[in-house]
Amino acid sequence: MESQIIESKDCDQAWLTPLGRPASSRLLAWEQQQADELLADVFGYHAVQLGWPELSALRTNRMPHRWLAQAEFETCRPEGAGPTVSNASVCLDSRAWPWPADSLDLVVLPHTLERSADPHACLREVARVLIPEGHVLITGLNPWSFWGWQQTRVKRRSPAPGAGVHVPTSLMAYRRLRDWLRLLGFEVQISRFGGWAPATGSEAWMQRLQWMDALGERWCPIFGGVYLLMATKRVPGSRFIDGRRWRAVRSPAGAAAPIARTDTIMGPSRTPKDTVESR
Repeated sequence: MESQIIESKDCDQAWLTPLGRPASSRLLAWEQQQADELLADVFGYHAVQLGWPELSALRTNRMPHRWLAQAEFETCRPEGAGPTVSNASVCLDSRAWPWPADSLDLVVLPHTLERSADPHACLREVARVLIPEGHVLITGLNPWSFWGWQQTRVKRRSPAPGAGVHVPTSLMAYRRLRDWLRLLGFEVQISRFGGWAPATGSEAWMQRLQWMDALGERWCPIFGGVYLLMATKRVPGSRFIDGRRWRAVRSPAGAAAPIARTDTIMGPSRTPKDTVESR
């Protein structure tokens, strides 16, 4: 059975302009490699990728229903006036997802939280729509890196009307995202970093600084330009105990309680033998 993939057409990636084309190409290649490796063996029925259509995160996944959705901060130019189901676009607000609770097996958020108006609300929606033991894969730019510094130093500019260009101005730190996931009941399974060389506009300089990637991966991985998290939704389970097992357990209320004696006297205790001898 051929899998049905609904994709958004001709979406821009102007938010990566501050990094330059060489660094953006390396970012896309690294995340594509990681997604192909991690999501190939994730099983289920329904998977959704929200944002960055240039990244085909679900291409190696074997779920029968996979969607590539468009968020509110992206622009889309569909082909034709009346698209069919196979090439229609799924447009949604990252803060309010249209899927019911406990309906998705896999969610991929490639740089979605750092571009959403309310990243915490987006994470709450992910926790709502995922089934127990469902998976979420999140990527983001690390603010404690050369790439993050270069991305945040660009001041916010008002885009032209209709351009739809959204450049993130506040990146989410790696440890902060881990704390958010723990509060929502997720357990982080995999954490990876990539991209330690400074982002330059020249491909020749990026190749000269490629030695910094091997050095950073070995000695300071937390300062990588991009990070990846894969977490699993954990739901505390319960166990049904038959009523007969409850009755087999002796209740503390049925135990004999000690009764206070009224024939005791104050002072040292006396035995019957000591009483007879004293007489």
